[in-house]
Amino acid sequence: MQKLRPNRLSARDWRNIRTGLLFTMPWIIGMLIFTLYPILASFYYSFTQYDIVSPPKFIGLENFRVLFTEDQQYHKAISNTAFYALIAIPMGLLVSFSVAMLLNMKVRGLAVYRTVFYLPSILPEIAAAVLWMWILNTQYGLLNQTLKLVGIKSIGWLTNPLWTKPSLILISLWAMGSSLVIFLAALQDIPQHLYEAADIDGATSWQKTLRITIPMITPTIFFNLVLGVIAATQYFTTAFVILGAGPLESTRFYMYHLYQNAFRYFKMGYASAMALLLFLFVLLVTIILFKTSGKWVYYERGR
Repeated sequence: MQKLRPNRLSARDWRNIRTGLLFTMPWIIGMLIFTLYPILASFYYSFTQYDIVSPPKFIGLENFRVLFTEDQQYHKAISNTAFYALIAIPMGLLVSFSVAMLLNMKVRGLAVYRTVFYLPSILPEIAAAVLWMWILNTQYGLLNQTLKLVGIKSIGWLTNPLWTKPSLILISLWAMGSSLVIFLAALQDIPQHLYEAADIDGATSWQKTLRITIPMITPTIFFNLVLGVIAATQYFTTAFVILGAGPLESTRFYMYHLYQNAFRYFKMGYASAMALLLFLFVLLVTIILFKTSGKWVYYERGR
């Protein structure tokens, strides 16, 4: 019996591979230089004392020891970030899903409503931050002036440590357009015959939402949840522009503390250690979410 010989690539196949590599070479080079190399360099610098000017000096786990045992601001940054993430992520999912449900209804002027709700998400973060600085100003801000009209005293949105993080959460809910669009696309992909069968059985709107809508969009909820975890743990720009560390360090978030050590104090090795710990934490949380997703995420089987 004749043995089957492995298929060999012809000259034409090699030319196609070469052409494909040439076309993708700019992306490959960019990924190696601007993604892979910084990751590997940051991993190495996390075990060194490095200030950009002088060569890195290997110090082992000293940066991590200082982080956990001596740096009180690091612990403050973790608590602030945890507070923000534990509130902003579920509220973001709830609000964006609720608004997407409303925008999925067949009403007049629906395209205008969808545009209005999506616009804040494409506004540059710096411009949005400056806008909200005026809106939340304690003395002459639009929000406090509106509250005065109904007899409510001015609130120190940006000056009272109790209100600084809720203010930033409010801003994040305002710019929820991306997750809203994803939810809206998922809602429109739900088979209509499921709702028709539910109507025949006499199901209420609330029952259809709990029994049909939510189970059918659990993959989208899972997707937005993972993105929300990544975004919340790396929250930086808006808080940095509006408040910095904030009153009584109330808005010293993880990325702000990392930025301060890296680009103000030039403790690049120390900041790299912080970046490594953040990467490991996000990786761990993401793995846990993927491992537990099988218990609550429903994927419809192909017909």
